[in-house]
Amino acid sequence: MAKKTKTDEKPDSSANIGFEAKLWLTADKLRNNMDAAEYKHVVLGLIFLKYISDSFEEHYNKLKEGKGDYQGSDPEDKDEYKAENVFWVPKIARWSFLQANAKQPTIGKLIDDAMVAIERDNIRLKGSLNKNYGRADLDKNRLGELIDLIGSIQLVDAASRSKDVLGRVFEYFLTQFASAEGKNGGQFYTPSCVVRLLVAMLAPYKGRIYDPCCGSGGMFVQSEKFVETHGGKLGDISVYGQESNPTTRRLAVMNLALRGIEADFGVEQADTFRNDLHPDLRADFVLANPPFNDSDWFRKDDDVRWQYGVPPKGNANFAWVQHFIHHLAPQGMAGFVLANGSMSSNQSGEGDIRKALIEADLVDCMVALPGQLFYSTQIPVCLWFLTRKKNDGKRRDRRKETLFIDARKMGTLIDRVHRELTDADLEKITNTYHSWRGEKGVGKYSDIAGYCKSATNEEIASHGHVLTPGRYVGAEEIEDDGVPFEEKMKHLVKELTGQFAESAKLEQAIKANLKGLGYGF
Repeated sequence: MAKKTKTDEKPDSSANIGFEAKLWLTADKLRNNMDAAEYKHVVLGLIFLKYISDSFEEHYNKLKEGKGDYQGSDPEDKDEYKAENVFWVPKIARWSFLQANAKQPTIGKLIDDAMVAIERDNIRLKGSLNKNYGRADLDKNRLGELIDLIGSIQLVDAASRSKDVLGRVFEYFLTQFASAEGKNGGQFYTPSCVVRLLVAMLAPYKGRIYDPCCGSGGMFVQSEKFVETHGGKLGDISVYGQESNPTTRRLAVMNLALRGIEADFGVEQADTFRNDLHPDLRADFVLANPPFNDSDWFRKDDDVRWQYGVPPKGNANFAWVQHFIHHLAPQGMAGFVLANGSMSSNQSGEGDIRKALIEADLVDCMVALPGQLFYSTQIPVCLWFLTRKKNDGKRRDRRKETLFIDARKMGTLIDRVHRELTDADLEKITNTYHSWRGEKGVGKYSDIAGYCKSATNEEIASHGHVLTPGRYVGAEEIEDDGVPFEEKMKHLVKELTGQFAESAKLEQAIKANLKGLGYGF
């Protein structure tokens, strides 16, 4: 398929105001005193229920009409839906039934019964739906209003099928809940611009994609979008994930089911270090945003994954890195987010592990990102890109080289505390990486002072195996304005002399005023 250099079309974000934003504002007003963390599952569960009901109704109507391939079909036959990868929705779970009863005091129990019935008839969804709508502290009047609000989504955009619109709304609401939850939001959500950058850099056209700390599944959703945007189709990639938080795992299952993406999340939620649910998987691409500097993790000293050194008990950063490497196929690539300390720390043997990774020639590219991108932390983070094979015969031989990109000055503030990388930023970083790798159609690579540098392993060793891009890219070149230095100095001295004189006048005026008030010097 033809290679494109532009990143995927940008999903709706907090910088865009449209019907998603209006829906969010209305839904948020109905939250009352419920915490965002709890309300998230109430709202997103209903959006998902609306989606699968709409998908069901769409196929139901085709079967009922009985035209073409559907001639003689029974719209109440479960197998007819399974054959088309459509979830079967029992009568008590169909949106029309629930919306008709939205004003009943029993609506909470009706929704719980609907969720139970859907899980019973759809094995893929077992254990993934919220069944706590009947709780006493959930205002049933507001719940009914929320059902009416979500029921209006299909009327918003006549040009799109309602389920496509619902996917956009689900993604937008995930963003907003992450913002509302602040630090805790980072447990289930990675900013869209960061995910899009990781995906565009790795370009996962076909193969197995793995995320062992998958949160709400954003890496997988964006990977599928990338494939479809670049001429592929749903199913060109296989998805494997794992998540230790049960409620977050449910979000991931719903998020992917909304988009028709089949995924293997293992049989249950599980801690990746205690119980690797995909022990035999060798992935073509690993995409991940593991917890930063996690000190509360399980370590087994003789773990087969520790091929480059035993990671310290007080920080799981290099445990994650080695877990990613362990699961890479012979020509596999990994792109992931880590705290900046991972690039330079020498504590507890971390420097030795990093040195071993560099000497094994696994580090392909390092990207320093600006701060304020994440809801969970304001500190800047970095992206690591690893590869098993820098000389695959398809691109330039990059053995014993690493690309450093300093993107700390990029991004645009969308509010006082949050920043986003723009489409232009993403395209610049992505094209720099692909041109350095020797991809066709993206131009020739060259070092740019203050921005990017291709460094050899010998250069990296001379810097003590520190991987901070700022060490290598140097200072940005200042454009020469053609004015001779002597002339500049004369101008500066004249300007400074004038400022000194003005300062002296102000000093005298202040003293005179103070003296007039009886506070003379």
